[in-house]
Amino acid sequence: MNAPLSVVLAGGGSAGHIEPALAFGDAVRRLRPDTRVTALGTERGLDRTLIPARGYPLELIPPVPLPRKLTPELLRLPAKVLDSVRRTREILRRTEADVVVGFGGYVALPAYLAARGRVPIVVHEANARSGLANRVGARFAQRVAAAVPGSGLPRAELVGIPLRRQISTLDRGVLRAQARAHFGLPAEGPVLLVFGGSQGARSLNTVIAQAATALLGAGIAILHARGAGHEVPELSSLDTGRYVGLPYLERMDLAYAAADAVLCRCGAMTVAEVASVGLPAMYVPLPHGNGEQALNAAPVVRAGGGVLVADAELTAARVVEEFTALLTDPARLGAMSAAARGSGHAGADEALARLVFEVVRR
Repeated sequence: MNAPLSVVLAGGGSAGHIEPALAFGDAVRRLRPDTRVTALGTERGLDRTLIPARGYPLELIPPVPLPRKLTPELLRLPAKVLDSVRRTREILRRTEADVVVGFGGYVALPAYLAARGRVPIVVHEANARSGLANRVGARFAQRVAAAVPGSGLPRAELVGIPLRRQISTLDRGVLRAQARAHFGLPAEGPVLLVFGGSQGARSLNTVIAQAATALLGAGIAILHARGAGHEVPELSSLDTGRYVGLPYLERMDLAYAAADAVLCRCGAMTVAEVASVGLPAMYVPLPHGNGEQALNAAPVVRAGGGVLVADAELTAARVVEEFTALLTDPARLGAMSAAARGSGHAGADEALARLVFEVVRR
């Protein structure tokens, strides 16, 4: 452990895989500044945009499309798998990797197969239900970490999700005035933040269009990320001083600081960030998939930091009723904020880094 370390990150594809990987990489660099951190990625997704922008060298490998389950379909992809594994082994040799830390997705499976028996492996699962790549990797990993209980991975240790320090150390009170000025929101009064991930969410856009007039009438301003390419004509005539609609939120830290409550989906990263900054939320899971989004939000909801509403049950009347009651009751708002913050795992980035250092020592 006296020599500089070489850590390879395998978490490309989507922001849900990339962001915790880079937050972990940031923690490694903070704790051991001489560490060389290399990120694996593919031509797909956000790899080539997010990873270099954060100052990490990116090594591209061929993507391995994954079926949702471990089935014979995976065995019918030997050429693609072998090519990707071969390329990954070359990178592990060239970087003299001491450990591979995987976060799931297209990049993780070939990384696990390439490292098996050659380089120690640590697996991190952010979702309440583990994906195929991490289920395979966990079988021969030295350590397995998870964000929430019940991921289904053997020997999983609960550490939470690594978050950017910009989010995990956010003081909303200190930044409130700056954040509201940044978005052109009123300096006083409650603000509801609405977003559905980087691509937006049609049902959230529809319901906020129906609820906006009543919310604004109740004195609640709205900061709404509608998603790139999503226009909501019904919202175009609203008071731009109290309704702010954007295709994408470049500064999520300021969006959180400006807000008093949130209406959002419940991807693993969204739940972790919203809870970490202490914002009460109405979580609306995607209406398709394997149900993992509802499970992601379950610990926060059980703690009293949010409510869970099925997509089919989301109505303008319910949004107006819930948020008008919450945002005009300071005592309840404070209690839910404390419950949300208390349900998270502060310091997950450094906890995972220390776990990885232990693996290297051994």
